[in-house]
Amino acid sequence: MISESTVYQGQFGSFTVTKNERVGVILYRVGLVVMAICLSASTTLVLKLPQSSDFWLTCLYYLFILALGLSLFQIHIYLVSLHRALKLSWLIGTISSMVLSFRSSFSLVRYVYENPLSLLAVGFVFVALTGIYFKEAFCFNRLESKILTPLVPFLLLGHLAGIFSSTTEKLLLVIWSALFIIFVIRKTSAPLDPDLGDLSVFAYLHQQKS
Repeated sequence: MISESTVYQGQFGSFTVTKNERVGVILYRVGLVVMAICLSASTTLVLKLPQSSDFWLTCLYYLFILALGLSLFQIHIYLVSLHRALKLSWLIGTISSMVLSFRSSFSLVRYVYENPLSLLAVGFVFVALTGIYFKEAFCFNRLESKILTPLVPFLLLGHLAGIFSSTTEKLLLVIWSALFIIFVIRKTSAPLDPDLGDLSVFAYLHQQKS
């Protein structure tokens, strides 16, 4: 139960998982679900309404960014420096996206698509997302997260380099969207507490730093 505290034995001693910590896991997963929905909806728009969906694609992109920020600030990562790097990447990508939105006369998504070099700034958003995929692959050994970890940079760097056809990019986008949906379905059906990891490790690292 979410409201019940549970005591576990960790590597560096016992630790207690409380209601507040489980709420944090739920918020982390809410962010993942919203991102997956945004990506799925965007993929549908790209495939069905490629010429008239710029406004909605941009709205979905910014909702995606907000959801990513929520997940990043709730995720548990043992390496503090890595966690900070992912949050910094998200911040750089978010600010870059806002600047490009104000400077461009086109919708943000279309501008980025037609100007691949803009991915050198906006792409930091997806660096942060890939960090989440990597963490999930490393901690839970799930096949979909193992595929998503290289798939996202492969697609974006391929577009940046101009080596993919439009058809190939759409296919990779569909695969990304489908795997993300599978990922969140499996994630939301799993117990909450494992997402927190071994909290005694966090306590030990904090003590060592002090």
